[in-house]
Amino acid sequence: MLLRKARITDVETIHSLITFYANKGLMLARPRSMLYEGIREFTVAEEDGRVVGAGGLHIIWEDLAEIRALAVEETMLGKGIGRSLVHALLEEAGELHLPRVFTLTYQPGFFEKCGFHREPKEKMPQKVWKECINCPHFPNCNEESLIIDLA
Repeated sequence: MLLRKARITDVETIHSLITFYANKGLMLARPRSMLYEGIREFTVAEEDGRVVGAGGLHIIWEDLAEIRALAVEETMLGKGIGRSLVHALLEEAGELHLPRVFTLTYQPGFFEKCGFHREPKEKMPQKVWKECINCPHFPNCNEESLIIDLA
């Protein structure tokens, strides 16, 4: 398996991965426009020339980033692809000298296995919520907030 930065040509596959889980209520949908605009944030997992997973590292502020839109092809679950993507995104955050990374997720157990711990949403800085206003679940968000300290 190869981990690499996403390319414009990966957007449709990334969108399909996210949409598959969003349709099941397991993650939030992402419009194509957001993926195109944020393609530089994404890392993909490729196997045999095919993208089988993706995730983004979105910088919030000088001391905080978010792992978002993490998705792995259903047939590839349980092979460590998600964990490898999280590790790569955390490594990227470390290279950028970001001391903390958080995620908002419906799958908190997975992120706890990756070293994150639960953090009450109320304790997160307000800048974390700047995009929430556009979410169909706002203000009744039922995602869990988790964070990891890299410093």
